[in-house]
Amino acid sequence: MPELSEKQLQDFAQRLRDRREELREIIRRELADSRQEDYAELAGMVHDAGDESFAELLRGINLTTRARELEELRDVEAALERIKNGIYGTCVDCNDAIAPERLDAYPTAKRCINCQSRHENRRGGRDATPSL
Repeated sequence: MPELSEKQLQDFAQRLRDRREELREIIRRELADSRQEDYAELAGMVHDAGDESFAELLRGINLTTRARELEELRDVEAALERIKNGIYGTCVDCNDAIAPERLDAYPTAKRCINCQSRHENRRGGRDATPSL
């Protein structure tokens, strides 16, 4: 499989930088919103146990979403570091090239599709990153 061209690397780097800024802004906004919205107060404003459960569910969803966004931000930073180090597009497990189509769909991919499938199978599918 051919290596990525300089133009492709530049395009991926720009997409990753753009996504990094989007994620940073989303996280900043959510942190600001969470400081303004006190979930205990929200739960106290509700009138029955069902409403309290719903308020708690919303809090859990927000925390889960924030954790996912932080994980994606770490993945984006790692991909940018791989570009900087000249190893972007190379599978971390087998050192083969990652298909450009895979990188196009999933720019933070660090494994080729075969190694990603093996990785997910070893982990039993728990918390596995989907192979696009």
